[in-house]
Amino acid sequence: MKVTWFGHSAYRLEFGKSVVMIDPFLTGNPVFKGDPVAAAAGATHVLITHGHSDHVGDALAIHERTGAAVVANFEICMFLARKGLKAMDPMNTGGTTDQGEFTTTMTIAFHSSAVMDENGVTQDLGLPGGLVVTPKIAGEPTIYHMGDTDVFSDMALIDELHKPSVAFVPVGDRFTMDGKRGALAVNRFLPSVTTAIPCHFGTFGMLAATPDAFVSAMQGAKAKVLVPEIGVPFTV
Repeated sequence: MKVTWFGHSAYRLEFGKSVVMIDPFLTGNPVFKGDPVAAAAGATHVLITHGHSDHVGDALAIHERTGAAVVANFEICMFLARKGLKAMDPMNTGGTTDQGEFTTTMTIAFHSSAVMDENGVTQDLGLPGGLVVTPKIAGEPTIYHMGDTDVFSDMALIDELHKPSVAFVPVGDRFTMDGKRGALAVNRFLPSVTTAIPCHFGTFGMLAATPDAFVSAMQGAKAKVLVPEIGVPFTV
């Protein structure tokens, strides 16, 4: 699987004929200096963990350019449908949907999920979540994108049910776990994970500038830490 991180929690997964954008915060992302159109070229799916604007990001624009289906909770899908979204697959916590070459399961996450509309009114967009992407192609890894969350012990159930080998771990503190809690999440509750990739840091001044606390706390752990370079593809 080829993976590209665009900063914050935005990822592109490529495997088989699928091009999966997760939380595609591209336009307006202060740490992403590339071309949002090129970054999402050929997208077949857009997956969204929760309704904050720095996670919904370019979802609608990507759909309009590529026809990619948006996979998100019901409230986010209906919100985007009112803005012109045509292809969607709404779901909710605990559900699994079949996306052809892979399935997506929405897990719990401890956070919030809302957006301020053009009139300055805050719109609730359902519960936040994490996402498990399970390819049907032999040899491809199962990905657990935690979304924005604190550590919680039921991550152990996510591991038991899905056995993800790769985890995208938010470690920026203030709005999510910090590095030490992120390491605790991986080491105590996710024994199947062999590659831990930190995210949701360094985007804004209020967040931890680097993943160094996570890297330090993961020293000696079973899972290796991979800190990608923004916009540079890597394989898992």
